[in-house]
Amino acid sequence: MSYLDHLLFGVFPYVALVVFFAGSLLRFDRDQYTWKSDSSQMLRAGQLRLGSNLFHIGVLFLFFGHLFGMLTPHFVYEHFISAGNKQLMAMISGGLAGVLGFIGVNILLHRRLSDARIRINSKTSDIVLLLLLWLQLALGLATVPLSGQHLDGSMMMQLAGWAQAIVTFQPGAAAMLAGVGFVFKAHMFLGMSIFFIFPFTRLVHVWSGFGSVAYLVRPYQVVRSRRLNVPAGRNQPRQPDASV
Repeated sequence: MSYLDHLLFGVFPYVALVVFFAGSLLRFDRDQYTWKSDSSQMLRAGQLRLGSNLFHIGVLFLFFGHLFGMLTPHFVYEHFISAGNKQLMAMISGGLAGVLGFIGVNILLHRRLSDARIRINSKTSDIVLLLLLWLQLALGLATVPLSGQHLDGSMMMQLAGWAQAIVTFQPGAAAMLAGVGFVFKAHMFLGMSIFFIFPFTRLVHVWSGFGSVAYLVRPYQVVRSRRLNVPAGRNQPRQPDASV
């Protein structure tokens, strides 16, 4: 294992996670007015619904798929599905979700760059973020045919072992990536980099999306009308004089 491998896959994951959580908390505490998605729907709604829906469906599936697929120990599911079959299932479902997300991010990127009004109102971070997400999805799709060369599940087990070693603070986690190809490592590093820049971009609105689930269990807000006790004769409409 080289020093660079140790730095990128043994140290940087913890740096990215600390910045991810602490940065999100500090931004929520200090800059709540910037805690938003900065939607450009008011400028032009065309392409936004299709691109946004495809992107979010694909990315959310991939996020939870990676989260549970990488962090679930092998002994939990080995009695129900083999490592090879799990990898095949991940390749098919992840590939389909990756295609949806990739089409969506292409639509969003084209919309933001081709429309002069949207582009002039976009921050540099908005465009850079879309480019990073485009590259990340492209790298993820590129790993699918490479995973097909290891249908016994060995590659998936190797990557999952690294992820589980990181979250459980085991030493020598980076050594578990020995022999892993460049495309996999680039995909992993870019994914951690997105977590690193997360608090400084519009991605913080993702927290609000997860937080909205709390509305399902919060008590109803009770609103009661209140009648004002107005003394008789005050603020009453004036009656016409019968003698006139």
